[in-house]
Amino acid sequence: MLEFIASIESSVRGYVRSFPTVFSTASGAWLTNSEGRRYLDFFAGAGALNYGHNPRCVKDALLDYIASDGILHSLDMATEAKVAFLRSFDSIILKPRGLDYRVQFTGPTGTNAVEAAIKLARKVTRRSHIVAFTNAYHGHSLGALALTGNRYYHDECYGSHNNVTHLPFDGYLGATDTSQLLEKLLDDRSSGLPMPAAVIVETIQGEGGIRVASTAWLQNLQRICAHHKILLIIDDIQVGNGRSGTFFSFEPAGIKPSMVCLSKSIGGGLPMSLVLIQPQFDQWQPGQHTGTFRGNNLAFVAGKAVLEYWKDNRLGEHVQSLSKWTEACLRGIVERYGDDTWSVRGRGMVWGLDVVSGAVAKCITARAFELGLIIETSGADDHVVKLLPPLTITDDELSLGLKLLEQAVREVVSEPPAMPPVAKIVTPISVPGCGYVNS
Repeated sequence: MLEFIASIESSVRGYVRSFPTVFSTASGAWLTNSEGRRYLDFFAGAGALNYGHNPRCVKDALLDYIASDGILHSLDMATEAKVAFLRSFDSIILKPRGLDYRVQFTGPTGTNAVEAAIKLARKVTRRSHIVAFTNAYHGHSLGALALTGNRYYHDECYGSHNNVTHLPFDGYLGATDTSQLLEKLLDDRSSGLPMPAAVIVETIQGEGGIRVASTAWLQNLQRICAHHKILLIIDDIQVGNGRSGTFFSFEPAGIKPSMVCLSKSIGGGLPMSLVLIQPQFDQWQPGQHTGTFRGNNLAFVAGKAVLEYWKDNRLGEHVQSLSKWTEACLRGIVERYGDDTWSVRGRGMVWGLDVVSGAVAKCITARAFELGLIIETSGADDHVVKLLPPLTITDDELSLGLKLLEQAVREVVSEPPAMPPVAKIVTPISVPGCGYVNS
């Protein structure tokens, strides 16, 4: 079957090259191929499956909706499915956090949300420039590509770099507070930096190598933007939806961005993308930003179902517990198999094992796949092994995955003693209609 795919599908295909098998079914943290072999998923659809594969609450809701001839496609017309999603999102996510946002539904992918946000920022401020950061990743459409840091995407025959300046992300210059550089450039009328419409930032850079911005840096960023009447856009597409341990990754910093881009897991595993907009900045005229598939009612149904996980803080506490164990295990791997150049970075259930060499990281992920673990790389040179397990993974499944990763690292780089046994660390929690998070 892989040979048939190679004969007919475009050469642009990527992940099938890293994971060369034909998958057939999936449940929770597991994928099964057409030959019946199971793989533990530490990839989770690049963050689109935070709640695992086929959560029961999503399946039940979708089956009921389809059986009742629910609306599938609606552009931006009003449907009961949309109303139900918006009511749940407002009551479960926004109001408890003291957040006041309008919700704009864009096209179905994250890059659509980014395009809409920067377009609106330019409309509101009547400025054209955008500030992004080193190692940023914001998508693959032309506007988002201009914001993405990797040099490859700025080739004149591939993308565009118009009206964008990249400044150092937090930690890029070591202990130097790089937000001070932004402030200096904005205060100096001769710096060469145009006054921007917006600053766009990932609080945790996923594709950029799992780089975590500090609370102080994010707070300074908000202060600087407010002073200069610049819109602050948080790209929470990959590390939102609970990935960082709180629903929004910026919550621990206590900031309130002008706009927030959400996609991936917001649709419960189905395509949906949206922009949260502070009311004073919602200056669109009807139809000024459109998209044929901005009314994905199946995603409204699935998205509403998984919002039930956030009616209390049990899932967040579960993520935080697993996060501590993941960090400890990864640091143990560095101590046993790495050297003083290896490092560990992350928060919640997004972690990176930086092995410095892209070649070594590729060998580790390839061997992990052979052992039954799906895991990818990130970073400018693909030198960071990137862990994105489902948030609903059990402690036993997480332990198994970490053991498989440790085995892959050991076999690639050396043969020191194996990782010690893993103990259970969390207790079962159940979400009504969704089954057990941990069993």
